[in-house]
Amino acid sequence: MRILFFGDVVGRAGRDAVLAHMPMLRERLDPDLTVVNGENSAGGYGVTVKIAEEFFAAGIDVVTLGNHTWDQKELVGTIEQQPRIIRPLNYPEGTPGRGFVLLQARGGRKVLVVNVLLRLFMEPMDDPFAAVDRVLKAHRMGPGGVDAVLIDMHGEATSEKMIMGHFCDGRASLVVGTHSHVPTADHMVLPKGTAYQSDAGMCGDYDSAIGMKKEVALAKMVRKLPTERLSPAEGEGTVCGCYVETDDRSGLAVRIEPLRIGGRLSQTLPERMQ
Repeated sequence: MRILFFGDVVGRAGRDAVLAHMPMLRERLDPDLTVVNGENSAGGYGVTVKIAEEFFAAGIDVVTLGNHTWDQKELVGTIEQQPRIIRPLNYPEGTPGRGFVLLQARGGRKVLVVNVLLRLFMEPMDDPFAAVDRVLKAHRMGPGGVDAVLIDMHGEATSEKMIMGHFCDGRASLVVGTHSHVPTADHMVLPKGTAYQSDAGMCGDYDSAIGMKKEVALAKMVRKLPTERLSPAEGEGTVCGCYVETDDRSGLAVRIEPLRIGGRLSQTLPERMQ
């Protein structure tokens, strides 16, 4: 199976970049599953159903979220009707929405996509490890179970992300981090066969402060002045993410490659091998 994952989409620059490059990526990589983290896609704060539907129309299968899940208030009343928009798994019981989705990929293969919010330097949340463990035990990967598992771990600390990767090693196809908006260079296949990257990076304008206009952030941090609310930078966006190929029998990864297209970062575009 071929899996394509995009990191946090920030504002219009990020949305436009993802939508512009999707036709080429679909032709070049022919992904069986495409997932995007959309939690900053609506003006930098959350996602709307309209934006999610634009992603779906472009060929994206699932939109994951994070700590900005409820910044767009409309989602509180609509997320229950949108099974392919998933919020972090470890929100308290009774929170609207769901933290994972089971869907059918091409050829009738079953795929599990999970979204979880980590805790170090983040909000106090239910235990992410226990929450993920319950889902993985209920939906085991391999013969007789699901054919692939993708986990988007939304968190600040690389140490916590790495531990989550090792915790899930051998039980997931891909465990990938979001939230820091900076792509890490530690993409690898872990010893038991799970593809891992601490952070996929963002889809947005890198001439910025993690996707937001740098002038406002400078005034706030350097001169400690009251400022307007941070808003997304509007230059050319870079699409950041990763591409994974799995073994069809086990669901485990055989390779992971970084993806960076457009904008200011060095460019890297995977080749399809399978």
